[in-house]
Amino acid sequence: MTQMTFGAAINDAMHVAMAADPKVLAFGLGICDPKAIFGTTAGLKEAFGKERVFDMPVSENALTGMAVGAAIGGYKPVMVHQRLDFSLVSMDQIVNSAAKWFYMFGGRTPISMVIRMIVGRGWGQGPTHSQALHAWFAHVPGLKVVLPSSPDDAKGLLLESIFDPNPVIFLEHRWLHNTLGEVPEGDHRVPLGKAATVMEGADVTLVGTSLMTAEARQAGRVLAAHGISCEVIDLRTVRPIDWAQIEASVAKTGRLVALDIAQPTASVAAEIVAGVTERCFSRLKAAPVRICLPDHAVPTSQALTAGFYPSAVDIVNAVAAMMAAKVPTDELVDDRPRDVPGDWFRGPF
Repeated sequence: MTQMTFGAAINDAMHVAMAADPKVLAFGLGICDPKAIFGTTAGLKEAFGKERVFDMPVSENALTGMAVGAAIGGYKPVMVHQRLDFSLVSMDQIVNSAAKWFYMFGGRTPISMVIRMIVGRGWGQGPTHSQALHAWFAHVPGLKVVLPSSPDDAKGLLLESIFDPNPVIFLEHRWLHNTLGEVPEGDHRVPLGKAATVMEGADVTLVGTSLMTAEARQAGRVLAAHGISCEVIDLRTVRPIDWAQIEASVAKTGRLVALDIAQPTASVAAEIVAGVTERCFSRLKAAPVRICLPDHAVPTSQALTAGFYPSAVDIVNAVAAMMAAKVPTDELVDDRPRDVPGDWFRGPF
């Protein structure tokens, strides 16, 4: 085990994959930039050459189509959109080509490719550079959708994604890139479709992914100090969803709070609430609750973003109301501009 950041774990996974298989390629906008996409692609070109690691012109639809073609030809491309928003002009290639090819051609040609996308806000980037649209991709049969929340999972899930025969959308929250954790050395893989219980509890189940898992763990610590035991489940993947683990937890606690980094309408949080209601209705002791962004475009100014993003405070308040308890949140309140969750979190900006 080695302690490293989330971003370094992504970089480590790429080095391991490219050393193991000469068919693994890495390309995208800014992949050879001096900042190396938050450091995640540093050293790849020097180690594996310009034939396998290369930048691309600003033509997202073309580079995504090239990745699909390379996958059809037997390569394992890992391409990068530095913001999820940039992928929107390549939706035809993702939804109608990558996701459908294996099915349409009778299962003869796997499409083994990964599209890395950065989500999350910062630097006042606002409504066209901060969107979390993982629910869009999760709606499409043929795609797998992955959102790691820890350095360990960042490496393990990326390696598993690269060698999966299906196209994988791999979403990294920019606030997570500098978080620290213990990461196994070598070819460490984490299965897709398997959630992780990151905190054991008996009173309420918190189901989150990406940054909201970090918020849930912080909320869980505060609630535990006031006698409320939270079970925190990190989905890791939102297609497929590990329903068995969610059901087992809700059967134990009888309460559910679903957390998301996106707007509530047709969200992954909505899917979790619907699925639990269908599967575990008789075990519920209270109505499930969703905590998401407001159903509105992401604002740019700090004055507006200060009250826009849900945090551990919102989770504590929701659980306290569900349990008819009073839990102070003074230690979680932070009056700084919301470019990081709080002093307890080590983020990149």
